[in-house]
Amino acid sequence: MTGAGLRTARGVVRLLNTSGGGVLCLAGQVDSAAVADFVGRYGREPARVAVVDAGSVTALSPSGLEILLDHLEVAERSGRPADLRPSPAVLRALAAAGVLSGRGLRSGAACAPSR
Repeated sequence: MTGAGLRTARGVVRLLNTSGGGVLCLAGQVDSAAVADFVGRYGREPARVAVVDAGSVTALSPSGLEILLDHLEVAERSGRPADLRPSPAVLRALAAAGVLSGRGLRSGAACAPSR
């Protein structure tokens, strides 16, 4: 497997700016290394986002779940709750944590990792 293949298999967490607002994009196996990479790029403070696109997440670590929930909370506190586009793995992690809610849950297209 190539270096790029290993990075994709591990997972990514990125912030994207779109015309509709910020997007927190999670994809692949979001483990503690992917979260550490995200924190190194963007810092620990959650950004206000319009969408959390986690439709391509195949596995979500506790630290990945924390990043996802932190961003949803900041959006909710700002008065503009973010839409969550979850994968089955994300829905399982939310259910296991007991935090499923009526937020705009829907399926959505995955976003590609930025380089």
